[in-house]
Amino acid sequence: MPIAEFLETYPLYRKFALELPRHCGQLPQPAIHMHCSTCQSAQTFRMINQYYDRKGDPALSVAGLTCRVIYMCAACTSAERDFMLFFAVTNDYVMKVGQSPAWSIELDKTLSKMLGTHVKYYKRGLVCESQGYGIGAIIYYRRIVEEIIDGLLDSIETIILPGDHERYKAALEATKKTIITQDKINLVKDILPPILTPGNVNPLGVLHHALSEGLHDKDEDECLAIADTIRGCIVFLVNQVLLSQEQSKQFTTGMKKLLDKKNKPKTEP
Repeated sequence: MPIAEFLETYPLYRKFALELPRHCGQLPQPAIHMHCSTCQSAQTFRMINQYYDRKGDPALSVAGLTCRVIYMCAACTSAERDFMLFFAVTNDYVMKVGQSPAWSIELDKTLSKMLGTHVKYYKRGLVCESQGYGIGAIIYYRRIVEEIIDGLLDSIETIILPGDHERYKAALEATKKTIITQDKINLVKDILPPILTPGNVNPLGVLHHALSEGLHDKDEDECLAIADTIRGCIVFLVNQVLLSQEQSKQFTTGMKKLLDKKNKPKTEP
């Protein structure tokens, strides 16, 4: 159910488009999957109150309603996640106006390792998102892309398909002649291997489009959506490239051990 994605991933003040029902009793109560501080792992949380608790009337109008919803971990039945929600008077969106625990800006170790010194910009971008400042978030994420793109494009050489190696090398050489990030991405994006294009979605193509978006005529909601797209592409690319490199390293190491064992001379009895 879409509202689960909204509760799990949306920061404060970002509008989530949704055709709302007329009455509170008709609102969905989806289970959500989030980190539990008690279990110290991802768990299922279930809603334990009603949208209309303060009024006690399931026929209460949704339009313009601000209410608190409480979720409890189904595993430990003690940890809670609370959301303060605002439902639009126009009945076409909902947004968080409060959340406890707060929207996290902590990074996993893999992403921190790949971002290196750029972690500070990433966290600042997350803070901007959490407060609804889409333009600010885009500025920080764009800066990360601009500063890591050369290393990222270099690092995908080991996973380029054999038939595309010459094209890749030519494209990579061309990227060194421009300082414009969008141009660098455009030169390489069409030769990504399948492992970097799940479902035929090209993350570099998406990133190129997102970075090319003009912001002067965008409102904060549109900018938050763009920031979310850029952040998602950054996370996917750095994680997938690191995973692919690690798998390649493990395979090479494994094959080397196997060949060494095979070629080891047998000792005479």
